[in-house]
Amino acid sequence: MTPAPDFVSLNGPDNVGKTTHLVRLAERWDGFQPLGAVHEHDPEAWARVAADDYARWWFEMSTTVELTEMLLVGHTRRAAAREAGRTGLLDRGLPMLLAVAAATCVVKDGLTVGEAFKTVTGIAGSRAATPETSILLLPSFDAERSYAITSEREGRPWTGIYPAYQKALHAVLLHQVDHGAYTAVVDCEDRSLDAVHSDVLDRLGLSPLTDGGP
Repeated sequence: MTPAPDFVSLNGPDNVGKTTHLVRLAERWDGFQPLGAVHEHDPEAWARVAADDYARWWFEMSTTVELTEMLLVGHTRRAAAREAGRTGLLDRGLPMLLAVAAATCVVKDGLTVGEAFKTVTGIAGSRAATPETSILLLPSFDAERSYAITSEREGRPWTGIYPAYQKALHAVLLHQVDHGAYTAVVDCEDRSLDAVHSDVLDRLGLSPLTDGGP
């Protein structure tokens, strides 16, 4: 039997199904400990930046260093909340947090995807090495198609800088895939929720037909 990992993260852009699959994993085995998103573990800091205009702080006022550091601090505190002997379930793991920071850097600083990702990983340094099984849920392996799928699922138009950010994020995720940033990648295009979840279980060494831990 393969030992259970310390952390399992589900990653991907908005509206790809991360939360749904995390809930299903948590319901499957009590050895999984849902740890949620990073802002839940550093609420005071996130409340301060969201007090006036959260989007303005994120996309205009913050520096890449400030944003990346906030994400990393929240990630560290979230990891510290894991109970001994359990597998922490992460809503966006470290690779995804770096992708978010890099995509923001692209639209805010005008860098290329490669330049932005190099900048962000340089800020993260050795903190980018964590015992995490990271699964990327990808709407499509084509960046434009991927963006179109998730924007349609939003149900209302994205406005302001957000469409540019989302397009940059899809490009960053594909850049990460090319560089092996994730433990596994699940192609979600034209597939049912159950089919995708079956793939997630398979990547974690769990059978869709039985209950129990890894």
